[in-house]
Amino acid sequence: MGNGALSGAVIAVAGAGGPAGRATLLRLAEAGAIVVGADNDPERLAEAVDAARYGAGGATVTGEPVDLLDLNSTRDWALRVEKDFGRVDGVVHLVGGWRGSETFIKTSLDDWDFLELLLVKTVQHTSLAFFEGLQRSERGRYVLISASGATNPSAGNAAYAAAKAAAEAWTLALADAFRKAGGAEGPTSAAAILVVKALVHEAMRADRPNAKFAGFTDVKDLAEAITGVWDKPAPEVNGQRLWLTEKP
Repeated sequence: MGNGALSGAVIAVAGAGGPAGRATLLRLAEAGAIVVGADNDPERLAEAVDAARYGAGGATVTGEPVDLLDLNSTRDWALRVEKDFGRVDGVVHLVGGWRGSETFIKTSLDDWDFLELLLVKTVQHTSLAFFEGLQRSERGRYVLISASGATNPSAGNAAYAAAKAAAEAWTLALADAFRKAGGAEGPTSAAAILVVKALVHEAMRADRPNAKFAGFTDVKDLAEAITGVWDKPAPEVNGQRLWLTEKP
């Protein structure tokens, strides 16, 4: 088990049941963190938690279904994490979703309604619910995974790019709150954005063995980058967009 910046840290992972969540749960546990996952799919979450426990040699990894679209449910989750483990040192936001169209004019505003819930509301709810706990921590971090499309949106990805851009803006406002709370000495907690083009994992490569996945970030590399956010002082990462792919 790790004995570095994450040793003994309590990290909540939202959207823990997907491929990126599985990789992140495992890597955080390997680094010595106590990991608390949440997902809206109980079966998928249980599999991810079991895999992380086994892979990290019996580390403390737990999970529970949480409705992150409900602010009160999210606040209850945040309170339970602090009650059960005494503190919270990080939140990793991995709730994802994508919808696009062939052209701009064919964009369905139903796609925006769907993505606004998954990509924006869940950021709002988790950041509001965990802010005070993260601020109390000496190593609090809020980590958002975003996409390069938020900076350079394509015509067919208008809804997705706009939702990601909104999530980034909200996270940067959270970073400013941490900055102001830190006063003259600087923030003790931080909100940072990791930017990818898209994510790739083993099952995708198996399904498309001839695909290049150019510019994509492997979920294992993403998990490594997430743990790295704790390696730097809060003032160095607070409010930063950390690129894991080429800038557009």
